[in-house]
Amino acid sequence: MPTDTATVTPWTDLLTTAADDCSAVLLKGADQDWSRPAQDLDWTCRQTLDHLALGLVGYAGLLIAQPDDRYITLFASLDPQAPIPDCLDGLGIAASLLTSTVRGTAAHVRAWHPWGHSDAAGFAAMGITELIVHTYDITRVLGLSWAMPDNLSSAVLARLFPDAPSGYGPSDTLLWCTGRIGLPGRARRGEWQWAGTVR
Repeated sequence: MPTDTATVTPWTDLLTTAADDCSAVLLKGADQDWSRPAQDLDWTCRQTLDHLALGLVGYAGLLIAQPDDRYITLFASLDPQAPIPDCLDGLGIAASLLTSTVRGTAAHVRAWHPWGHSDAAGFAAMGITELIVHTYDITRVLGLSWAMPDNLSSAVLARLFPDAPSGYGPSDTLLWCTGRIGLPGRARRGEWQWAGTVR
């Protein structure tokens, strides 16, 4: 089982680090063709960026509304005509909203998610997973050199993937858990989900 980095580093700091790191590398590819499909996804790189912003705001909304059986009705999308640097500003805003919400949410609060009712730490981990995994998807297509940070991967593995295999690097393990790659002795997963329920 990976070490839970978040027991040492607050989830809000990890989320901020993930957002800053991902935005910085994606900005390097801002002048490239974002209409190409992101790696192994049905979305384009630009649509994947929009999915990220929508997800981060959605997680903040779930923590605020605390529903027990459904998604919230608020959706936040990036302007499809805006240049990529402006869209990355929007992604930063979405990450800041989630970070502030996580920071201000009491430890006992739980909110619905289809992959398990979760707490603030769980939604922070979901946000980090979305950020680093989809940044991986985009950078591979745009040809940007970037490695998922192992400390972030370790933290989300410990929180969201209790059955993650041991014996592999944290980032490779997370990519396997999310169906991106195969590992020695383990075929690539066709279906996957995290376990958001508080344990």
